[in-house]
Formats: sequence, structure tokens, C-alpha cells
Amino acid sequence: MIFLVIGLGSMGKRRVRCLQTLQIKDIIGFDLREDRRLEAKNKYGIEVIASLDDIDISKCDAMIVSTPPDKHTYYVKIAIDYNKPVFVEASVIKEEVTEIQRYNVNNTFIAPSCTLRFHPIIQDITAIIKSGKYGKITNFSYHSGQYLPDWHPWERVDQFYVSNRLTGGGREIVPFELTWLVDTIGWPQDIKGCFEKTIDFGINIEDSYAFILKYPSMVGVVIVDVAARYAVRNLIINLENAQIQWRWDDLCFNLYESESNRWIKYSQPEFNSESGYNRNIGEKMYVDEIRCFVSAIAGEKVYPNTINDDIKVLELLNIIEESDGGF
Repeated sequence: MIFLVIGLGSMGKRRVRCLQTLQIKDIIGFDLREDRRLEAKNKYGIEVIASLDDIDISKCDAMIVSTPPDKHTYYVKIAIDYNKPVFVEASVIKEEVTEIQRYNVNNTFIAPSCTLRFHPIIQDITAIIKSGKYGKITNFSYHSGQYLPDWHPWERVDQFYVSNRLTGGGREIVPFELTWLVDTIGWPQDIKGCFEKTIDFGINIEDSYAFILKYPSMVGVVIVDVAARYAVRNLIINLENAQIQWRWDDLCFNLYESESNRWIKYSQPEFNSESGYNRNIGEKMYVDEIRCFVSAIAGEKVYPNTINDDIKVLELLNIIEESDGGF
């Protein structure tokens, strides 16, 4: 298979690594920046191009769009024009995704990223909840915190897309987290929240979001921020007959089983992290995500996320922002 990777920044290079891990050798990388093209060529030995006019896209088998979120639509439309299966990184602008959906009249296969659904601990927690073994969820709390300058230590935050208020770092992570939460816990019937700029990065973005998810018979509280000086993902889920506690630094989660009055430890499989990234950001979940995309192209698996689901998640983000005036 021949893959065209559009965008050779941090995520684009990661997707190249994913493809090579899957033994896919025919990879063409496109980026407008010469430094990124040279880095990808030298580091991964792939063919690189400075313009899409330099190749015959009809001969590619699939595309991966790893550009900033506000550039997704332009390149996904090209994939649709050529009816090429396309994987696209996490979205943050509802209007852009809606435009992609409207444009896709030929039903080209589009796979929106849902990386955390491939995290082994999240998969185990999801399986436990969906099994119904411990009854229904009664409530949950979750905090996802990062420090924005740590995302790209090699450049200032005002030099890449997270400095744009529409695609700001904090705003982007809300749907990134909701995409797995709605799969693991379910779609809320209502959501309300607030968002604030709490730290000065020298850019005009909100860095902290706090919101409440209301369900017919349960409630959840979520905080997402990019102002945390130490990266965290802390989750507590209360079920009728159990409690789940996950702190991602511990490389495990613990389940309290009320009937037996004992704690059960679920260890995380070992994985490798790319140099320069947080040790908890394993490459395997990204590889498994692309593996699923490749299998879905071949008709061997169903990819777990859709454009329609992406739009619904982004509607939740918009409702959070619109409800902020109530505070």
C-alpha cells in the first residue's frame, strides 16, 4: 500500500513511525516547510514532496492528514475528490467537520482519530463497565492536566497552532478526552461548564475547562487544562458495587470490589515512548489506531469512530462554551 502523509510536524512524524512499525514501506510525506521535509527524509528514509502537484494522488492507496485542525478540511476534501480512505487527526472545529460531512457525497471512508480508545487501561476500564458486572455507574470525576509549553519543547507556543484561540491547546483537549469518555461512560443528556485563561503563555487562549455531564441517573465532573505543571490523568468511577481508580502515572488502575471487600490491581502492559515525550505517552496506542485504520480499509475491522460522532462531541464542546455565561 502507498500512504500519503500530509503534514510532517510532531503528529505527522508519529504517523510515519506507526506505518513503518506496521511494515508499510511505501510512504510519501508532504509538508510546506523544508525543515520538516528534510527531517522526515533523513530520519525515516521516506520520499518527501513540497507540493501535491509533485505526485499522482490517484496512485496512493490512503491518506493521513496530520495538519493543524484548521487545515484538516482542505486536505480531507482532496482525499474525498480522489475517493481515498483518509485518517484525520483529532478535530476541534465543529463547522470544519460538518463541512467535511456535507462534502462527502461519495461516502469516502473517513477515520477521525480517537487515540485514547486504544489505550490499554481505558480499554480494560471500558470492558468492565460495559460488562455490567458491578452494576451501573453512579458518578465519576476526571482530571486531565498538561502544561502547554511541554507539548513542543523545541518551539515556543506562539509558533504553532495551539496559540490560535479556535484551536488552542486547552480547547483541543476537551474533545480529545470526550471522544473516549462518551464511549466508555456514554453520551450525556446535558452538559454545562466554564472555561478561563488562568495562566499567561503570551497568547490569547483559555487554558482551563471545567464541566458537568448529566445523565438520566448519574453525573460526572471533568476538568481539562493545559496549565498543570505536572501532567496528570486522574479518574475515579463509582459503580453500584465497585470503584475504579486510575492515576496514569501508576501504570495501572485499581478496582475496589465491594462484595469481596478487596482491591484488584490491573497492570498496564509495558510500552515504549518516543524520546522527548512524556513517558506515559506510549507509541503503541497510536500504532494500534493506525493498524485499525489499515484493517478497516481492508474490510477486516470496523473503525470505532465516525464523522457523525466527531460532530456530536464538538457539539458538546460548543455547549460548554455557550453555557459559560451562566456563571
